[in-house]
Amino acid sequence: MSNTTSHISSTGRRAYIITGPTSGIGRATALELAKHGMLVLVGRDRQKLNEVKKIIEQQGARAVSVVCDLSDISSVRRAAEEIARLNLPIAGLLNNAGIMQTRPTKSDKGLDLTFATNHLGPFVLTEALVPHLRDGTNVAFVVSAVEDPNRKPAVAAGFRGGRYISAEASARGEWKPNGAKQPGFDAYATSKQAILASAMVFARETPRLHFNAIEPGFNPTTGLGGSDTGTLVRLLQRFVIPLLVPLLMPFIRILSTPKRSAKIIAKIMTDASGQTGFYYDERGNPMQGSALVRDPKFQERVVTETRALLAAMPTGT
Repeated sequence: MSNTTSHISSTGRRAYIITGPTSGIGRATALELAKHGMLVLVGRDRQKLNEVKKIIEQQGARAVSVVCDLSDISSVRRAAEEIARLNLPIAGLLNNAGIMQTRPTKSDKGLDLTFATNHLGPFVLTEALVPHLRDGTNVAFVVSAVEDPNRKPAVAAGFRGGRYISAEASARGEWKPNGAKQPGFDAYATSKQAILASAMVFARETPRLHFNAIEPGFNPTTGLGGSDTGTLVRLLQRFVIPLLVPLLMPFIRILSTPKRSAKIIAKIMTDASGQTGFYYDERGNPMQGSALVRDPKFQERVVTETRALLAAMPTGT
């Protein structure tokens, strides 16, 4: 490790950390960001990480793999320590990894898997790395507008917005009543609302860094559900939908593709204007979230409760 660290840190190039870089938007963004600096690829599967690493290196860029399960807080903390030891000139941290399941699932530690992966993991990783990030570093969170109960496309798809009760209740998989009929939708919307609220608090707390959130648009080819998605749906996502999306994009604003989203995200991640506390839409323009997520009191409550929840977790969780 010491020899690798010394060699990496001596390059002096900008480096970007990205979670979930092995598929969908994350993979496309990793390849795009590799044009701007070295990549720290953070994900669960070392083999898949190394496959992306190999592609990046074949294109003349550099990358390093860090294994991390975002649903496992101890794994996240170990990954943060490993990244810090690399002693890289970090220019950006992109919290991209996320899941959307069709049915509620618990992590190995007994936490709601969606809330742990989409909110707790990115929250812990960000807070652990903040002391190691140089002034001006861009930190972004890929979120989702389905957290807004008044978002018409989300409502039409069956979402009913974030159903946040408390961080502790969310970790147990409990949401406000009268939510979505589709199991898993409330967990996804709430987790994205919580991390969006947290991004706004981080921006106020640490002005030396630039914290923003990004809605990447509806990317029907990404397969957020993974193995939780049926075989027919996965086949459609792989072979049919990619042909249809480009044809429909001019007529449906929220539609996007991983490649298009990657270009927008990379532009935000490499922006040197110093903007912070912004929420960007699928075209890179500032947008507003739900009335609740814009409320500073709600934002502060989410962060305070999340920190309290994490502090109360037994070591090794």
